[in-house]
Amino acid sequence: MVVITNFEEYKSYEGKVVGVSNWHRIDQQQINTFADATLDHQWIHVDKERAKNEGPFKSTIAHGYLTLALIPYLWKQIADIRNVKMEINYGIENLKFGQPVLVDNEVQLQAKVQSITNLRGTVKAVIQATLLIRDNAKPAYVGDVVFLYHFN
Repeated sequence: MVVITNFEEYKSYEGKVVGVSNWHRIDQQQINTFADATLDHQWIHVDKERAKNEGPFKSTIAHGYLTLALIPYLWKQIADIRNVKMEINYGIENLKFGQPVLVDNEVQLQAKVQSITNLRGTVKAVIQATLLIRDNAKPAYVGDVVFLYHFN
């Protein structure tokens, strides 16, 4: 776990892989809960029998947006950004999904600091987020997430 308390410390990680999170298993209950929260009950996600018999993956798969929604949780296992009065999820850029996450797959976030910019007191951090799937050479996605921080 990396601890960052100010702009200068954050800047020292620019261009570097900061680390990886713990593995997180995405089970059917999490997929179903996400489907309920987002009103996205497409059968490929929630109907185990149909997915097994008719789906291209022979299994249900996690929603792509579910895997994206895990970024803040997994990022906090990699970096502890302290001394902030506010942190904002600002955006996602250049994201591509490369591989579906099947039910019961384990995923892990790898984070690389692409850029750190001080915008008149607001720190803009662009983090390359790569979601790895255990025992799979191809990641679920790669993209840049953008956070804004207001350090004390």
